[in-house]
Amino acid sequence: MNNEKFSIIDRIKSFKYAFNGLKLFFVNDHNGRIHLCAAIVAIVLSFYLKISGSEWIAILSVISAVFVAEILNSALEKLADVVSPDYHPKIKIVKDLAAAAVLVAAFLAVAVGFIVFIPKLFL
Repeated sequence: MNNEKFSIIDRIKSFKYAFNGLKLFFVNDHNGRIHLCAAIVAIVLSFYLKISGSEWIAILSVISAVFVAEILNSALEKLADVVSPDYHPKIKIVKDLAAAAVLVAAFLAVAVGFIVFIPKLFL
């Protein structure tokens, strides 16, 4: 067990690392920027269509799920590249599984977007 004393200042400083991670993600990850653009479109459309509170929860939840999946995928890929700079079939499996998590989250986001937006746009 860690015997360091709890420090509010240290907890506040730890946010700096998290925000730096977000900055690195959006600056260095092409897919992150694509997801950010899609999220902005979804949020603007949500305001325009005046969606309900529960629809906002659904939209923001799937946006967050996609970002979390993509950030973890990126982190895992970077770690795998350090662990095994050369091609390794097991590292390929790990990377493919992480990419599959992003794909599942993105499919869910598209499905929720259809459920929320299509009736308001076309019906």
